[in-house]
Amino acid sequence: MKKPLRYIPAFHFHWLTRWYDPMIRLFFPEEALKTALIAQAHIQPGQNVLDIGCGTGTLTLMIKQANPNATVYGLDVDSEVLDIARRKTEEAGEIIILQQGTATCLPYADESFDHVFASLMLHHLTRQDKQQMLREAFRVLQPGGKLHVADFGKPHDSVMWLISWLVRWFEEVHDNILGLLPVYMVDAGFHSIEETTCYRTVLGTVALYHADKPIKRRKKVNSG
Repeated sequence: MKKPLRYIPAFHFHWLTRWYDPMIRLFFPEEALKTALIAQAHIQPGQNVLDIGCGTGTLTLMIKQANPNATVYGLDVDSEVLDIARRKTEEAGEIIILQQGTATCLPYADESFDHVFASLMLHHLTRQDKQQMLREAFRVLQPGGKLHVADFGKPHDSVMWLISWLVRWFEEVHDNILGLLPVYMVDAGFHSIEETTCYRTVLGTVALYHADKPIKRRKKVNSG
């Protein structure tokens, strides 16, 4: 018998799922944050894009609408939020490939995507699962592919440090506050890791990151 998937749902409790979108807009500068995350990707026509932990599909839909000639995938473990994402996609008249699955075992072949996004989902994962998710993102990216992350990050001022101290034990956010996400990206194999910008929010600092999967170099063939 297949065991049910264990995960932290949107806003920690299933009964809050219906309020996820308005609460995200209340607590975070959602449109500005997600617009900036998409803009830093420079997605090209014909590219394949994956949004891991797509939730209710807000970012996934924004990616598709900004890049209509890209093929966009959304993955989430929670069937309830995926139902919301499907309704949004249908109402917008867009074609997005939505699938249920886990971030730590992505149901895609190696080197399938040009871009991988993860917005406000890594703080849901344990330290081990954060590291495994980043290894999986590295695996499914093509050489030269790019990772784009928006999540809680290391505070840059005393006010954000105070807020972060208050929320540091909420879900699995502590490693984010310590600034360990870039370290985990390096460990997964990424390079050219950069914090591109950050936002001050009522729940703490949210940082945007960019990282590259190295391009494979051809092995030199000895002659003679």
